[in-house]
Amino acid sequence: MMEIDTKKEKNATVVSVKGRLDAVSSPVFEKELAGLMIEGGKDFVIDFAQLDYISSAGLRVILATAKNLKKREGRLFLCSLQEMVREVFEVSGFTTIIPIHESVESALDQV
Repeated sequence: MMEIDTKKEKNATVVSVKGRLDAVSSPVFEKELAGLMIEGGKDFVIDFAQLDYISSAGLRVILATAKNLKKREGRLFLCSLQEMVREVFEVSGFTTIIPIHESVESALDQV
């Protein structure tokens, strides 16, 4: 089960994800992000404060979104990763590809 909440803050779209980002929920998440890009969103802050689990399918969506945003001259920032989720990003090498911040506020400072 996953919940997605979006809001505009400063010049970015803040996307808060709650629950699990896995093979079942990843397509829903990907569709949501694609829709936000179509609406003109360029800079995204994804708040994982309430994300309990991410699978390789979830990582794939993050990577695809980062690539799509780069094509549109946009940027992707991740923030508030719980320890288990952070470990997945570190082991997969994503921490060297996508900026990770401690809070939504620190990510928004980079926008």
